[in-house]
Amino acid sequence: MSGSPVVALDGPAAAGKGTLGRRLADHLGFAYLETGLLYRAVGHKVLRSGGNPADEAAAVEAAGSLSPADLDDPKLRSDEAANAASVVAAIASVRKVLVEFQRGFASHPPGGAKGAVIEGRDIGTVVCPRADVKLFLTASLESRANRRLKELRERGIAGIHSRVLRDMQDRDTRDMERETAPLRMADDAVLLDTTELSADEVFAAALAAVERQTEK
Repeated sequence: MSGSPVVALDGPAAAGKGTLGRRLADHLGFAYLETGLLYRAVGHKVLRSGGNPADEAAAVEAAGSLSPADLDDPKLRSDEAANAASVVAAIASVRKVLVEFQRGFASHPPGGAKGAVIEGRDIGTVVCPRADVKLFLTASLESRANRRLKELRERGIAGIHSRVLRDMQDRDTRDMERETAPLRMADDAVLLDTTELSADEVFAAALAAVERQTEK
């Protein structure tokens, strides 16, 4: 890898992308961007103003007015914000605004970082199709729902397994079937199924993939 190398990390909700992305970035000395927060922030802004996340004009206005401070709102971790994010992410004009932000981050990582780890749904296919390393994390729907339920309970948020499972199925369907930049694995991505793996095992496999690309 040369210049400002980029690790693209894609996959469905609760597959372990966030945990892996932050750990890889820390290990490599790269900047880390959780792109889902951008879409969550847009959806949350629309909801907070009393609007509908499916309203294109409202969503584009929210995307254009995002500030770094918006990404620090703890409410972005709620299921409400997550579901709103999946809705606004299907709007092509919103994605255009946010994709430019992501590409700027990739080409000029902040804080003097020597590279970037960017995590999302379409990083390796749309945002950074020429990324140095592409990883695609997945896991069974049941295990991802269980992880999300555990995460909610650890944050003191009541959750019902059947509802979490249904919401995750709905999000997967929207993400994979949307016309604009659907969730899919890039042809040259490394697939990591995290269903039966510990966080340490996932990190080891991902780091090995990065090192293989570095040696090319």
